[in-house]
Amino acid sequence: MLFRINLPITAFISFLLFLISSCKKDDSNPDCDLSLYNPTPYSINRPQGFAEMIIPADNPMTVEGIALGRKLFYEKRLSGDNTISCASCHRQQVYSFADSTTRFSTGIDGIQGVRNSMAIINSGWGHAFFWDGRAASLEAQALGPVPNPIEMHQKWTDAVVKLEADVNYPELFLKAFGICEIDSIHVAMAIAQFERTMISGNSKFDKFTRGEVALTPSEQNGFSLFNRDKTDFLSGADCFHCHGSQGGLFSDNAFHNNGLDSVFTDLGREAATGDINDRGKFKAPTLRNIELTGPYMHDGRFATLEEVIEHYNMGGHPSATLDPLMKNVGVGLELTQSEKTDLINFLKTLTDLDYLNNPDFSEPQ
Repeated sequence: MLFRINLPITAFISFLLFLISSCKKDDSNPDCDLSLYNPTPYSINRPQGFAEMIIPADNPMTVEGIALGRKLFYEKRLSGDNTISCASCHRQQVYSFADSTTRFSTGIDGIQGVRNSMAIINSGWGHAFFWDGRAASLEAQALGPVPNPIEMHQKWTDAVVKLEADVNYPELFLKAFGICEIDSIHVAMAIAQFERTMISGNSKFDKFTRGEVALTPSEQNGFSLFNRDKTDFLSGADCFHCHGSQGGLFSDNAFHNNGLDSVFTDLGREAATGDINDRGKFKAPTLRNIELTGPYMHDGRFATLEEVIEHYNMGGHPSATLDPLMKNVGVGLELTQSEKTDLINFLKTLTDLDYLNNPDFSEPQ
């Protein structure tokens, strides 16, 4: 039987083209089944004494998002030549997600950076990331290394093409975010979700605060020095101002000029803000696992904790933006050798071996 369609020939052709194009649209991604998007909410298990973690409203934590972020954290195809991943410069085993093999990590073109890789520890409680704070969130931070010409050196568009060609990633993104096309924003969102689960809170010091173990006399004296200002009558190391134990982070997440230099080859925070008053200021890193995350300072200039303590003991170098907390410039702390040893012994109580060996943070098989 024939059906007569009373349409002008041009309208009829347009109608046919519409049907054809509609069929192509429906068939363009037959594997994108939105019914698969049913993410499982994930709640952060925060250690005792830690504040609530602020989760961005547009990137809620899910089991699927975290699993995808973990896979992407170890994904070498995010680099131009498929040789390095986020984990290449943030190594779990031994180094507590820092890169303690070198002062400056090397990118795919054999070019070294100019700053030491910061350890990823309890980053979900942080803000303003990188040494100069140029990234306002973990999501923004995760976007940076891929196109950076001295790091992973790859256009995000090229990285996305690689992920879309993979047999698994399209479905993983669909299950995590309900999207049918991969993009850099959701890559960064997934990595940020994973990084928010990377929590360290079971060091000897944590066990001490929970009443499970005791500190040795040397560790206890080091803790006292850590939390005390130097006075005319009492020695002190003045550490707690920027690295206090309250809240569990051992960092105030602020930026300080701690007297490393009087003349600056690295402008620090000023490079991000353009404010001359930020010259030579860098983010105070967490002291958790500090025993394992050297070399130390933004440029890795100190190889050992002993060298770090000596810097503060001598008082630091004067400059126009020197932090007022560096009260002993030109004078020094005058710590004895025994006090320096006690201070380092306390810092070593912040080592959390469970964090280094947590299988939930390791490369997925």
